[in-house]
Formats: sequence, structure tokens, C-alpha cells
Amino acid sequence: MSTAGLDRRTRRRQETIEEILGVAIELMEAEGVAALSLSAVARRLGMQPPSLYQYFPSKMAIYDALFQRGHELLRDECRAAYAAAGTDDPFEVGLITSTAFCRWCLGHQVYSQLLFWRTVPGFEPSPEAFAPALDSMQDLRDVLQKQVEAGHLHPDAAGDEGVALHSSLIAGLLSQQIANQPDASFEDGRFSRLLPVVLEMFYQRYAPTRG
Repeated sequence: MSTAGLDRRTRRRQETIEEILGVAIELMEAEGVAALSLSAVARRLGMQPPSLYQYFPSKMAIYDALFQRGHELLRDECRAAYAAAGTDDPFEVGLITSTAFCRWCLGHQVYSQLLFWRTVPGFEPSPEAFAPALDSMQDLRDVLQKQVEAGHLHPDAAGDEGVALHSSLIAGLLSQQIANQPDASFEDGRFSRLLPVVLEMFYQRYAPTRG
């Protein structure tokens, strides 16, 4: 988050929040997403735990902030890929945006575990934190609707069932890739490189001639 235009005190507070979230990600990467400890974050930052509570009253509050931040970053990455696609071909646009989604998730695996797998017992994102996730779902629905309007997909593809199936296929592919080859690139991953095949399966399921 940019601190330009903020007064000195507010800017310093925002900078501290950014530091806390950055350290939290580092610790989650080293020790596991569910193993995050407020005392460990405080130690890494050289502050007392009570001082940390001035910024985040609980560990769940840090998870909530990271959940929102992760979905904002992912949403914006996919939107940027869509804007830069340079093509009106609906299938090509679908592949480009799905590829951007997968690349981001593979490059930010700690965020991915928090966003898409229930790795933290008892954590439920707040409505505010969940809002950018809803934005992304609407973006997907809009892309599918354009494919429907172009005559490439059955109308059901942009409905609740189609959106759920599309999301499940991509999530399954990512889950397999991260679980089995977490260090592989998108191009070399045993599962991630199957993205075009997965999308083709979806398109076949929702062919415009579907009965």
C-alpha cells in the first residue's frame, strides 16, 4: 500500500503494518502457515508483543489482513494480464487469465495456502477481507459470459455451476502441482503445464451445442 500523501504518524503506522505482514509471510514460509506466532513476529521485529497488539489484536487479525492482501494482489495480477492480452479471441483470453492466475499462485505459495486451502483451523475471513475474492469470481464470470456471447460456450458455463467447475479444475491442478513439485516452474510443472488440457475439458463440457 502506498504511503504517499499520509501524515508522518499515519505513514509510520502503515509502514509498521507492512513490516509486520512481511515478517508474517516469511515465518509462515519457514514454519508453516498455521504455525504463525505473534511472539515470533514481535521478536523478529524487535518489539514487545504488547506493542504488536496496537496494530493487530490477534493472530487471526494478521491472517485476515494477509487474506485480503493476497486476494487483492491476485485479482490485480489477473486483471493486468487481461488488459494486456491484446486479443479478442475468447479462448485465448481465458488461457491468458488462467495462466496469470496459476503463475501467481505458484510464485506465492504461502498466500495460496491461506487463500484456497483451510490450513488455519478456526480462521474465517471477514467480509472486508473476502471482498476482493468476490471481485475475482465476478471477473471469471464476466470472461465466461463473453465466451458465451461469442457463441463459443453454452450459457450454463457462466452460471453458478460453470464458475464452480472452472474454479475447481484450476484449484485441483494447483493443489497437485504445489503438493508434488512445489519448486517447479509453471512451464516445467508436471501438472501446471496441463492447464490448456484442463481448460479444453471445461470447454468440451460446456460446448455451445450442449443438450
